[in-house]
Amino acid sequence: MPDHFAAPPQPRGDRLRSQLVARKSIDKLIRDSEEPEHRLKKTLGPWSLTALGIGAVIGSGIFTVIGTAISGEQFDASSILNTPLADYIITHTALAGRPGAGPAIAISLVLVAFVCALTGLCYAELASMIPIAGSAYTYTYATMGELIAWIIGWDLILEYAGSNMTVSVGFAAHIVDLLDWFGLHPTAKWISPAYLPEGLQDLGGNWLYHPGWHFGFNIPAFLVVLLLTVVLVRGIRESARTNNMMVGIKLIAILIFVFAAISFIHPSNWHPFVPNGISGVLTGGSIIFFTYIGFDSVSTAAEECKNPQRDLPIGIISTLIVCTVLYVAVAVCLTGLVPWQSMVGDAAPVVNALKKLSLLPGGHSLHWIRLVVLFGALMGMLSSLLVYQLGQSRVWFSMSRDGLLPKVFSNVHPIFRTPAFSTWVAGFVVAIPSGLFDIGTLADLSNIGTLFAFVLVSVGVIVLRWREPERHRGFRVPGGPIIPALSVVFCFLLMAGLPIITWMRFLVWLVIGLAIYFFYSRHRSEFAKPR
Repeated sequence: MPDHFAAPPQPRGDRLRSQLVARKSIDKLIRDSEEPEHRLKKTLGPWSLTALGIGAVIGSGIFTVIGTAISGEQFDASSILNTPLADYIITHTALAGRPGAGPAIAISLVLVAFVCALTGLCYAELASMIPIAGSAYTYTYATMGELIAWIIGWDLILEYAGSNMTVSVGFAAHIVDLLDWFGLHPTAKWISPAYLPEGLQDLGGNWLYHPGWHFGFNIPAFLVVLLLTVVLVRGIRESARTNNMMVGIKLIAILIFVFAAISFIHPSNWHPFVPNGISGVLTGGSIIFFTYIGFDSVSTAAEECKNPQRDLPIGIISTLIVCTVLYVAVAVCLTGLVPWQSMVGDAAPVVNALKKLSLLPGGHSLHWIRLVVLFGALMGMLSSLLVYQLGQSRVWFSMSRDGLLPKVFSNVHPIFRTPAFSTWVAGFVVAIPSGLFDIGTLADLSNIGTLFAFVLVSVGVIVLRWREPERHRGFRVPGGPIIPALSVVFCFLLMAGLPIITWMRFLVWLVIGLAIYFFYSRHRSEFAKPR
């Protein structure tokens, strides 16, 4: 097989079509990764991969967006733009927000885990065929060509950026809660987003800010991203031992919450269990999907696996099983502690539920439980922010190295040997919106970007089964094309639970990306015809 796709010289239209579908040779990718100067040490087994996956998944979403998934969102007036796409297609009616799952969030979590398992199997097959670092961007470049690789790379930038914006807003809410624990109460103007679609109320239900824009900025969210950007520019090496320790802290915080909450549960809060029907379960799943973002990071470690053909499927599926069990336990306890409607717009629902109960007679013990959970949540979110901020800058770096973005994005700092420029760009791209927008808006952008990436990965499995059926697969998705096809269908189903405005923002993002590709990237890519 040739190392590069040879585009025919004539005519011009054929040259363009050839470049759009030009694929990186899988054999060349594997050979390049085996060169001594590029080879990574193969040290990871199934247990380390599972710990890596749990570390990437747990620590942000379950402490932050679960409140929005449970309570939904409510606005002042009905609007087509704020209506979930599936609801509008079925009812042709504009809603004043979107329904929450209520206690049925447990069902939403199982639904999302099922979808992620389907996609995870697809990731595992591609990773066992292409056992090198890179994840979805590398897979699509090798299977579906340059144009799709550009789209997925552009999409990954949105996924990583939206994810870290969401986590940073949640981190800021937990910092505010930590200050409150010590009796410190900064002015709401500088600790809440400038845009609050549902407004902001205190514990007594009094309005601090009415829905809409207000003069303010979420300074903690902005600062944590910039501080971590400085750390990443200087360089950071995260050992497996450190990662395992962070995973342990997160798990301990979740287990302490679950066992402490059991005796304070009010079963009446679980009735009705499905207050908004199937629509609420689907919408809740579309939001809570954010909690699973990161399970695919196991596939990015393929190049460092001792036996990727065996260990990758084990790592991905084990991660999903462990996380789902923990998530359902948190969801059941949380909805049993406080009424599901009370978590509207709450970026720190778990610790705030503990705060409310600690003020009641007999709840003083929860005052200290709240501090432990706060610490675990903050540590988990810090590690997630570091991992995804690192990942985002590496996407810029990889696309630049392939010629799809300006070379300045792949420049390496002369002292720290890190992609400093792309790291700083990624930092400000995340930090500024984090100070302006609420957690629900940001989570939606991350979710639709990730789900779209999952669709392309699943399609990639089908394409390679047809294009290269003879290539060795250490792991093969059972059932032929059925599971990849189901993955595509269910990913689109979850995407349909997102508001129409999110679809519009996503399409605008893709249009901007395509304009950059056709006017800049395709002329400078490694497959472009020399002039």
